Amino acid sequence: MIALFAGSFDPFTRGHQSIVDRVLKNVADEIIIAIGINYVKKNMFPVEERIRFIEKLYADNPRVRVVSYTGLTVDCAKSVGADFLVRGVRSVSDFEFERNIADVNKRLSGIETVLLFTEPELSCVSSSIVRELMSYGKDVSEFLPK
Repeated sequence: MIALFAGSFDPFTRGHQSIVDRVLKNVADEIIIAIGINYVKKNMFPVEERIRFIEKLYADNPRVRVVSYTGLTVDCAKSVGADFLVRGVRSVSDFEFERNIADVNKRLSGIETVLLFTEPELSCVSSSIVRELMSYGKDVSEFLPK
């Protein structure tokens, strides 16, 4: 089974890494991390830099692939042969939002979505918060995979 974990990942945080690692351990034979390049956010890393970071992080794991895409996540999932989507959830309120996205994706494509909660110690900081902290020159290394 092939999973697709999609998003902008600006930057790829320890929470993202945790979800990818759990999917590989428990759910999928392979995971494709898809970097969305539909738009540019303030202080976002360039696409090439985000891809290089994730490829370096998983250089020794042939079960992880990184791609970039534009358009709908479900179209990317179909184009790479993914069997299901994976979405990270940080809180109960996130769960409601993500469940609604999963329902829409299912209606658009027939592709199921697996929602995984981030571990409690990693759930307090999202990639958008890390990006905001970086814009103020704060050290965010504790939130990034090593």
